[in-house]
Amino acid sequence: MPEVFSTARLASLRPSNQGSCRIRFVPIWTLFYKETLRFGKVWLQTLAAPLITTLLYLVVFGHALGSHVSVYPGVSYTAFLVPGLMMMAVLQNAFANSSSSLIQAKVTGNIVFLLLSPLSPTEIFGAMVAASVLRGTLVGLSILALALLYLHIPLLHPLWIVVFTVLGASGMGSLGLIAGLWAEKFDQIAGFQNFIIMPLTYLAGVFYSVQSLTGAWRQISLFNPFFYIIDGFRYGFFADSDASVWICLGVGIAFAGVTGLLAWRLLADGYKLRP
Repeated sequence: MPEVFSTARLASLRPSNQGSCRIRFVPIWTLFYKETLRFGKVWLQTLAAPLITTLLYLVVFGHALGSHVSVYPGVSYTAFLVPGLMMMAVLQNAFANSSSSLIQAKVTGNIVFLLLSPLSPTEIFGAMVAASVLRGTLVGLSILALALLYLHIPLLHPLWIVVFTVLGASGMGSLGLIAGLWAEKFDQIAGFQNFIIMPLTYLAGVFYSVQSLTGAWRQISLFNPFFYIIDGFRYGFFADSDASVWICLGVGIAFAGVTGLLAWRLLADGYKLRP
């Protein structure tokens, strides 16, 4: 990555209100708006592509296995797939939003403009995570709207749906910041997605009930935080889940809290942002 912080001025640069607890709305809104414009400009890639990918999953898995797999009483396998695919898309897109924004700014050198601004680490963190939550939520809503056109999907507990959407997307937005701060090249972000994020989401009960697993695979799934987020999210639709919804809530809060605190701390320390 090119050295963009070569002067002593940039090497010692910290936001002017670093020690202040005051959070200002206008700077947060400005950065949030900039981040939403960034993914909105390429909506075919950021919003439409996940929708098409999810539609293909529904067509292939729903039609191939729909008549052979039964998970919850009175719920078709295709309907069972929808919440899992929705949350998988929410998680992956929330991560992609913050991680791609940060690594792109670092590689091109544009990160200097963010560091020169009077934004505090808390304000940067809040704006970027909020933009990630928005992108993930928009993708999830578009998938649900499409699925409702030809499937009956109950929404028995909409509050749980909202809670787990926010927890999952904010946690992944924070994890994306961590990955973006750590990475120095685009292929490192791709590796993080391909070898960590995607396996964890695919093995989190998106396409199956964890209760159907036996032995080691079931135990491994129970240590996967994504499983609890997806399972709690699915409870909001069907009022049924593999684990207690309260356990899912606790894991979701812990996941969002730990990743958020770590991302904020790394931003405050200027981790890999200054030589």
